Order: sequence, then structure tokens, then C-alpha cells
Amino acid sequence: MIAVRKLSKSYADIPILERVNLDVERGTFCTIVGASGCGKSTFLRILLGQEQASRGQILIDDTPLPAEPTPERGIVFQRYSVFPHLTVRQNLLLAADFDGSAFLGRVFGKERKAACEKADGLLERIGLAHARDRYPSQLSGGMQQRLAIAQSLMKSPQILLLDEPFGALDPGVRSDMHELLADLWKQHDMTIFMVTHDIAEAFKLGTRLIVFDKVRHDPDFPNAYGATITYDLKLKDASIIDAARTAEFLATENLTTNRAKNVPQTQSA
Repeated sequence: MIAVRKLSKSYADIPILERVNLDVERGTFCTIVGASGCGKSTFLRILLGQEQASRGQILIDDTPLPAEPTPERGIVFQRYSVFPHLTVRQNLLLAADFDGSAFLGRVFGKERKAACEKADGLLERIGLAHARDRYPSQLSGGMQQRLAIAQSLMKSPQILLLDEPFGALDPGVRSDMHELLADLWKQHDMTIFMVTHDIAEAFKLGTRLIVFDKVRHDPDFPNAYGATITYDLKLKDASIIDAARTAEFLATENLTTNRAKNVPQTQSA
């Protein structure tokens, strides 16, 4: 479904990403890890269409990625990206109101009814039906992030991009969100790319683990080279990988450092 070919991204004369190549089948859950500043979020923004690659291209079903965000690609950020002046239900209906067919910024009639039914169905699925008339300030952090995820699903995206969506949540709430996201992924048959700094979370949720790192270094010019994909691990069964094993893997492979290494592009965990 998604093919990344010789992708590079630079800001001015500073390379962030270089020589990124990737093929991802529909329905894959890709978790992305790597050291801070190695271009993980930049890669997501390019996938979204919020930024353009300096070189290379991304294809979706053999068609070049549109140069701007489209409804086929949804995104959820670490910070709760919901509108504070709208209720929970109104936040979801906004996706329909922003649609190109909306008149004066709002849909009416049958379209409005269909949008309300879809919004109510999503709220029921994520456990927020009881709070549909509340405002974001009246919700807990976990509830706000559920709302942000539901908001991104209102347009039924084929691709869901998650930029550390659970980083600000407590461990217990985070575990609940893992279950919710896994269920939604299966129900909606989406392709997911999720950036995380939690290696255990990456193994737990992903069917494929992608690691960004720099393989070339110049001590005199630390910003001379960008990051690329150094590990591409297809996870056979994420459920069998426990915390001890992920800790051992992290310590052995140094996934969160920028140490140069030559590694194969595909391995199995």
C-alpha cells in the first residue's frame, strides 16, 4: 500500500532524514522508535502531507502522496488536539462540518443525521457516550486523548498517524488506551504509524518495529548526516515479548543511541 523511495529531508543545510526506503502493506501497525531528534516526527509530518520531502517520494497504491493533508490520513498528537470551546460530540461533528460539501461550514438534513449517528457510534465504542455533552476541560487526560483518536477516525482514514499519543498519560490509563487502540485498529482495518519513546509499548502494539538512527557520523560536524532506517523488525507475535525481553533487546542493540552501525534492514523478533 505504501512505498517510500529514497526519501530525504533537510532544513536549510542540515539533513534530518536521508535514504529512507520502506514498503508497508495495508493493515500493518508500524511502531517507530529512535533517539530524540532523529526525524521520527518529521517522517510522520511528511506522511501526513504537512511537510514536503527534499528528495525522494512516497507512493500510496502506486500513486504519489498528495502534497497536502487529506481525509485519508488522520493524525493524533501527544497533546490533546481537541477544540476546548466545543463539546465532545461537537468536536466529532466538526469533521463533517469541515467537509467540502458543507454549506456555510455546516452539514444539514440527512448528512447531519448520518454524521450524528457516526459520532454517537464512535463515542459508544470509546466509552465516552456518557460525556458527549461535556467540554474537554471537564474530561480527564485519558478521556481527552480518546476524544482526539475518535476525532481522527470520523473521516474513516486509511492511514492513522500517532505522534507519541500516550506519552502524557499515567501508566494505568496508558494500558487502557493500548487496548482501545488495538481494538480500533482491527475494527477499522487501518494502517498505523506510531512514534513512541517507550520500547515496551512499541513491541506490545506493533506488528512491525522501525528504528530510525544515524549510521554515519562526523565528530567535527555532528549535523552533517541525517537519520535513516537502521532496523526493520517484523514482529511475529508481539504478545510473547515481555518487559524483560524488551529491556534486554534495548540494552543489546542500543536502539536509543546514535552509535553508528551497519545492520541488515529486515530481521525477525
